[in-house]
Amino acid sequence: MSSTELPPVTADVLPKVTPVRVADGERLRSVRLPGISLTVRSRPGRHEGLPPALYVHGLGGSSQNWSALMELLDDTVDGEALDLPGFGDSPPPDDGDYSVTGHARAVIRHLDAAGRGPVHLVGNSLGGAVTTRVAAVRPDLVRTLTLVSPALPELRVQRTAVPTALLALPGVARMFTRFTADWSAEQRVRGVMSLCYGDPGRVTPEGFSNAVEEMERRLQLPYFWDAMARSARGIVDAYTLGGQHGLWRQAERVLAPTLLVYGGRDQLVGFRMAQRAARSFRDSRLLTLPDAGHVAMMEYPETVSTAFRELLRDAGAESGTDATADPPPGGRARQR
Repeated sequence: MSSTELPPVTADVLPKVTPVRVADGERLRSVRLPGISLTVRSRPGRHEGLPPALYVHGLGGSSQNWSALMELLDDTVDGEALDLPGFGDSPPPDDGDYSVTGHARAVIRHLDAAGRGPVHLVGNSLGGAVTTRVAAVRPDLVRTLTLVSPALPELRVQRTAVPTALLALPGVARMFTRFTADWSAEQRVRGVMSLCYGDPGRVTPEGFSNAVEEMERRLQLPYFWDAMARSARGIVDAYTLGGQHGLWRQAERVLAPTLLVYGGRDQLVGFRMAQRAARSFRDSRLLTLPDAGHVAMMEYPETVSTAFRELLRDAGAESGTDATADPPPGGRARQR
């Protein structure tokens, strides 16, 4: 390890921090698996016998990113959302592996141990790359796949995404922590929201306050920047892989019906990649949201939930709810 890198932090030296927020109707539990401990946020379905769904967040995110969508879909699926190792309330992995493959292995271990598969698998950003890999290598675990701004390789990365990619370089995370040492949690949250939202004005005062509270909690964790830097490096490394391990090649291997969601104001994943993704996934449909940014499931949860229900209905996996209602404004969907 370079002397300019942050040293890895193991789970046995973690400090006590403020508990994570749990919304009404949600449950939180810790699951111990070989080499990892995962925090799992669940929102049980309103009815017995609903099919299971698993939500996987992006870089710097957590299972809380899915709370709004999970609530809208609790009449359709029995939902769980993971905190990936090193994020949310999950401690770092024992082996320090934050690669896309390492995160995918964590998802697979959870699904195998829980016996909930096949599930309706949903991923955003880094979680989109992770769930693409899971769907490609373990098709038996995936019933449908929904990807919101998936972090799939781009030859020309947007200029606004460069600072995030730079976190992958040795020493940059340490330098950034020093440079931003005087930044308040409010300043950091405003910066994240301006980067991730198409319109940060859509965030409610309560939502902003909750995000600040979560940022304050994360900054107390000694492994926060290490997890960010190593996961960013994992994305960059995944972008450079070729052959059968390349993410685009694995996208072509996905058998599950796939919903792709792209935002026109996304500053991290190029909107131009939507058409390539629609061509690469063999059984895909595309939902474009011109005004959305990188986290459409948080900005336009009603629109995304409607498209998800339509995916389940057309895949023969609907749960008896009305999936034919007119979609809310903000997006348009096309099926290949």
